[in-house]
Amino acid sequence: MSQVNSLATINTHALNGVTPIPVCVEVHISNGLPALAIVGLPEAAVRESKDRVRAAIINSGFEFPARKITVNLAPADLPKDGGRYDLPIAIGILAASRQIPDESLQQYEFHGELALSGALRSVTGTLPIAIGSKLQQRTLILPASCAQHGALIHQADILQADNLLDVCKFFHQQHQLIRPKINIPQKAHNSLDISDVKGQHRAKRALEIAAAGNHNMLMIGPPGTGKTMLASRLASLLPPLTEQQAIESAAICSISHQGFDLSDWMQRPFRAPHHTASGVALVGGGSIPKPGEISLAHNGVLFLDELTEFDRHTLDVLREPLESGRITISRAARQADFPANFQLIAAMNPCPQGYSCDGKNLCQCSIEQQRKHRSRISAPLLDRIDIHIEVPSVDRQTLSNTTEKNETNIEVKNRINNAYEKQMQRCGKSNALLTSRETETHCQLNREAINLLDNAMEKLNLSARAYHRILRMSRTIADLDNSLDIEIQHLSEAISYRSLDRLM
Repeated sequence: MSQVNSLATINTHALNGVTPIPVCVEVHISNGLPALAIVGLPEAAVRESKDRVRAAIINSGFEFPARKITVNLAPADLPKDGGRYDLPIAIGILAASRQIPDESLQQYEFHGELALSGALRSVTGTLPIAIGSKLQQRTLILPASCAQHGALIHQADILQADNLLDVCKFFHQQHQLIRPKINIPQKAHNSLDISDVKGQHRAKRALEIAAAGNHNMLMIGPPGTGKTMLASRLASLLPPLTEQQAIESAAICSISHQGFDLSDWMQRPFRAPHHTASGVALVGGGSIPKPGEISLAHNGVLFLDELTEFDRHTLDVLREPLESGRITISRAARQADFPANFQLIAAMNPCPQGYSCDGKNLCQCSIEQQRKHRSRISAPLLDRIDIHIEVPSVDRQTLSNTTEKNETNIEVKNRINNAYEKQMQRCGKSNALLTSRETETHCQLNREAINLLDNAMEKLNLSARAYHRILRMSRTIADLDNSLDIEIQHLSEAISYRSLDRLM
């Protein structure tokens, strides 16, 4: 190798949240004492890549240059993290040392972590990276273990490789890299059917309304009445995801610590964090911002069981995302924006002991204890929940009745899908997402219904937000009944689902 300075430039991507940002890996080899320096705000995993890259190059049968090597990750003010820069750094060193041709490298992007043997290991964030390479109109070379994820993006040009040697042979035209074939595992049949819930016809009706219009819902009742059963069946009742929604949800999972499972493709997310979860666990955070539970539930369901056992300050972090559908996480060095358009389903007991004065399980709590129990949920958060439904105890006769025919998921989903299609045709979104102006346009009432709503506003002391949510819920009930107009019975039913306002 000649003793002149050598420079190679390799394309890759960094991630800021789920947003791909183009990164240029510049490798410069010059005379001087043997050393490898990486600049451009590398995090610990990137700084450690120098040892992985050195071993991978040597074990792949190439020469590691015994000269001064400088690797610059541009833009210099963007923090770089993860092992995805191993492959582009190794390719840059080999190109700068003239061990592989560099004429066509600008047409490609590289992502992958290197084992010491030169094998390629999977990296997180493959989906948004594939979106970024598609926008840049470049071919993306990925480890074979995660290339299928990138191939979910239509018209993205993806090639997969097993190790560094195969990539180098490809540029020497001695080996052909193949395109990944999408093989989505068939998920086990979902056995969660709404017909499993005995009795609770009013609660099942409320769940149907919540699914049809994307309304938030709170269930109040003593233990063992089926609240968790109802909530766990909501995701299977929701309308199917569009491809764009599926990509958004999968992209968020792909950058999280748990990663993305191909069997979850086109499935509604269902997240159920424990009540000891912190505010950061719900909204996301960290020195390198990662998505929290509300973002992982994007386009799906966030179920908070034992709602009053959550810390009040933890619950209040949900207030802004419930309105905006997004969460911005700001840190001293970084800021990341994550989508968080989730449907909140919550469950709580009516008192600290779990029971209410229903004649069967007499509550021994004082009025002050009950008030303190309910005050764990702030009024602003309660205002953002459309449906408050009481779930009473089920008697033994209902539980043991095997002759009663309950509706199945298929029957209920037919009504939900029909109502959802009406909403899409009317304004391209679910009723719960209507703006104030759209609500005034599509949720008009007759004079009798207006008087009823005015009386309810006065007696329940409802806010303007609750007023609009009742109108949107009335519109959903009318859609389920195939009614063009909101009738008095639709509005009455919507008002009846504000039971916690009466309790408060």
